[in-house]
Amino acid sequence: MFLLQATKTTDSSLILLLGTIGMLILVIGLVVFIILHQRKVSRYQLQLQRLEQEQQKVLINASVRLQEEERQRIAADLHDDAGPLLATARLYLSENLVNQDKATQLQSIFQARQILDDTIQLVRNISHSLMPPTLKNFGLESAINDLTQKISGAGSINASSRFHEYKERLKPEKELLVFRIIQELVNNILKHSNSSFIHITQNRQNNHFVLRVHHDGRGIIQSDFEKLNKSNIGLGLKNISSRLRVAHGKIYFEKDASQTYYKVTIEIPLDDPFESN
Repeated sequence: MFLLQATKTTDSSLILLLGTIGMLILVIGLVVFIILHQRKVSRYQLQLQRLEQEQQKVLINASVRLQEEERQRIAADLHDDAGPLLATARLYLSENLVNQDKATQLQSIFQARQILDDTIQLVRNISHSLMPPTLKNFGLESAINDLTQKISGAGSINASSRFHEYKERLKPEKELLVFRIIQELVNNILKHSNSSFIHITQNRQNNHFVLRVHHDGRGIIQSDFEKLNKSNIGLGLKNISSRLRVAHGKIYFEKDASQTYYKVTIEIPLDDPFESN
């Protein structure tokens, strides 16, 4: 009887020991799993951070290239067009002018004035390309309406726009950013999509200024946009991303549920990011 009782006690102790060892192994396994999982999450976060930094560099480089191209274009216009015009006007108004007869003097002054008028118009055109007068004087709605009217006037594509909630204008610098984004999108559609129409709408949602560009040609969806944004091509799309980053805005590319047209949605916060930077 005593031997049987001792055997049961030994068995119970063995079971308890095995159970304790099993629990210990389970706890150790769980701790190891948590550690490995945390390391995996940390590696993923570092990888994500590196990708974000690379994307940041791409956007900054695109912004720098955009500004440099704009400077080079303006410099070329001034050097190639304004420079020769002013040099020619200077010839007509040289020191020898006082030694010429009156008729020749009047003719030289008239020619110089014509050249100066052409130079003034050239400089005005350059200024308008930097800040469209319609945008400056009348706002984004008028500027986009003017843009779509000019496109429709060409006769190859039907373009229209409609603003639903534009009672107050945005800040001038923000309006210019949005207008340049719309210009870039519309130019891409005209060049690549073979659309029959472009329609731009505006409204406000959740303290955001929202613009949507619809077209029925070839287009891209959000995954295409993100892929092109990370590649060495698609400079126009990178320019859009750079401007959106300045305005703290977002953009979404999608195909309508009817599969008949593409839609690009731009969201710009109404609170002014330019003051918070």
